Amino acid sequence: MDKKKLALSAAKARLDAVTMVYKAASGHPGGSLSCIDVLTYLYNEEMNVTPETYQDPDRDRFVMSKGHCSPAMYSVLAERGFFPVSDLDQFRRIDCHMSGHVEMSIKGVDMSTGSLGQGVAVAGGMALAGKINNKDYRVYAILGDGELAEGEVWEAMMSAAKYSLDNFCICVDVNGLQIDGATKDVMPTEPLDKKFEAFGWHVVKCDAHDFDSIKAAYDEAKATKGQPTVVLAKSVKGKGVSFMENQVGWHGKAPNDEQYAQAKEELEATIKSLEG
Repeated sequence: MDKKKLALSAAKARLDAVTMVYKAASGHPGGSLSCIDVLTYLYNEEMNVTPETYQDPDRDRFVMSKGHCSPAMYSVLAERGFFPVSDLDQFRRIDCHMSGHVEMSIKGVDMSTGSLGQGVAVAGGMALAGKINNKDYRVYAILGDGELAEGEVWEAMMSAAKYSLDNFCICVDVNGLQIDGATKDVMPTEPLDKKFEAFGWHVVKCDAHDFDSIKAAYDEAKATKGQPTVVLAKSVKGKGVSFMENQVGWHGKAPNDEQYAQAKEELEATIKSLEG
């Protein structure tokens, strides 16, 4: 694992994501920036899928269950080479197909998402299909911690445990904030580890911005047999842009000209330091 290369790819994806939201004058930067490191690791190190094999029936699958974080999904796919980075200029344009929520019209996207809770349920179905068909592929998903308030999530958890889907690994992006405020105030869901364990899942915790920690979590998930695994990834909403970090107001808001200039300057400095 080349951690510097991963960090550089993630930094570029963060700049892409912020730029997309700025140009579109709408979107969700906060939760996109918090999950980009995990997403970068998955597509560059963990998952058996490439721009050439994205339709291979034996590839690994990924579902971005928190579909409003399409800037993260699209930017990581672009930086990985699934399509040109220049295509990101199509984001949220009425005359283009790259909408504000993740959709399957984009090369490399396995499931259209947006209605919270549905993505992880579909991902569980993909994993069950793999088991029924004796396939070796694995299925991954990322959920927001605010998304856990959706009842469908827990139905999917029960189903995955019942069928012993050890080919299924979800990540909860635990940044502690959602559209209306702190998750602990809107709808408390902690203790997440004990709840997932009670639903029959193997639980792993990691630092969502440390690639060694992320790798250790997914290595443990792959080694776990007989039950699905959840990675509880502690993250920072708005990671990488100083004035966005841990600020609930950046859940779904575009930066103005001055704010974008500052964000761009900060992220370009990070990229330059990593390239150096």
